[in-house]
Amino acid sequence: MTIETLKSRLPDYAKDLRLNLSSLGTEAALTEQQRAGAFIASAIASRNAEVIQAITAEFAPKLSAEAFEAAKTAAAIMAMTNIYYRFVHLSSAPDYKTLPAKLRMNALAKPGVDKVDFELWSIAVSAVNGCGMCIDSHEKALREHGVTAEVIQAAVRIAATVHAVAATIGGEDAMASQLKAAA
Repeated sequence: MTIETLKSRLPDYAKDLRLNLSSLGTEAALTEQQRAGAFIASAIASRNAEVIQAITAEFAPKLSAEAFEAAKTAAAIMAMTNIYYRFVHLSSAPDYKTLPAKLRMNALAKPGVDKVDFELWSIAVSAVNGCGMCIDSHEKALREHGVTAEVIQAAVRIAATVHAVAATIGGEDAMASQLKAAA
């Protein structure tokens, strides 16, 4: 599975996604490692096997083994923390905001790559997962490291596009299965 195969699976109504996928693959605001890691972490967060396979085939070779593991780690740790902190943020009971999380998050302290890269991947996944509290936290950390809004936006644009591609392909597959079952 390649990115080109993935793009060919997108229907005409989603041609903007195809174009965005192409242009973001060479997004100049990000380093190659930041771009590749954002694609991989966002693909994992999309939970679509076809998207994960195509994105990984395209971008894993552009990463060191450590960076590839860190991108997967960002997706994994954010899958947990985004749910927890979204609950804390959305709950109307104030006591949850004062309780310690009591969840292991050691990967955040020692991600195995530059802190900025890991934070970019974490904010991308947090955007996919819809955790405002996590988005604010990662955005603040990135700004403290001197990262510009344009760089942060580029990582989130990758997340938005990868998520939309996964949703579109998943929707098309579901409709095809429904039509096949009805026939």
